[in-house]
Amino acid sequence: MRKINTIVKKSDITKLKSYYGEALGNKDFKEYVDNLDISSDILIKYTSSIEDCVIENNNCKNCPGLKNCPNTLKGHVYTAIEDGNNLNFSYIPCDKLIKEENTYAYKKNITCFDLPKEISEASFSKAYRDDNKRLPIFKYFKEFMDSYLKDKKGKGLYLSGSFGSGKTYLVAALFNELAKKNISSALVYYPELLRSLKSSFGSDYEEKFDFIKTVPILLLDDIGAENTTSWSRDEVLGPILQYRMEEELPTFFTSNLTLNELENALSTTNNGTEKVKAKRIIERIKQLTVPLELISKNRRN
Repeated sequence: MRKINTIVKKSDITKLKSYYGEALGNKDFKEYVDNLDISSDILIKYTSSIEDCVIENNNCKNCPGLKNCPNTLKGHVYTAIEDGNNLNFSYIPCDKLIKEENTYAYKKNITCFDLPKEISEASFSKAYRDDNKRLPIFKYFKEFMDSYLKDKKGKGLYLSGSFGSGKTYLVAALFNELAKKNISSALVYYPELLRSLKSSFGSDYEEKFDFIKTVPILLLDDIGAENTTSWSRDEVLGPILQYRMEEELPTFFTSNLTLNELENALSTTNNGTEKVKAKRIIERIKQLTVPLELISKNRRN
């Protein structure tokens, strides 16, 4: 019985050696195995896998780009890895994939809620820095970054201005710079947040609400564009601002309304005029922010 097994094994080894010998006739295959510090007795067992490595390695040499990567796992190359006097095989990320992931890794630090894609890609290099009317805003951004990076403190911004002037884009550019320094933030389109909360129940509501309250840096975008109700003002906005004020969490706002105009908007609900409650909200915003105005033409056209 042992004799038969031995004969079978010898037959298999002969086939493996023959297959390996044929493969060595390929210069790319030979070059690949020559770079492995593994004996041929081991290599002959992995001829087929090594051939796959050679094919994928050649694909990388003639890379058509990540989008058109022909390898089995896009952006990866099947690779032989030495393990003592043995071989393991694994899919290793290629240089292009690593570069792309490093380039956009910061995006994991930013949460965008119902805002267009261009906002998530905002950058100072595309923010019309040659516009002198924007200089006070960029001056504030520098001071805020210096302060926040030093001790995680700094007043947020209430940025008012006309429709399409680029308010949200500017704040998003700042948040992207902070994200590259591993600082988490959220950009939230405020009217849609209210609609989302209103349609949420139980734990879903609490999860959204707590995230907005506690995120390290927050933008409430287009505040004042919503239809004010007692609920949105007193049960949503008020508690968010109170918590963030107590915890000294930087909070940013963009609006087409000045603070005085926002106060008027917040004072009018279906229940009539409630000036005291509106004033309380505005006082919290004032404590949380530096007010600046962006005077600019509509850049969406």
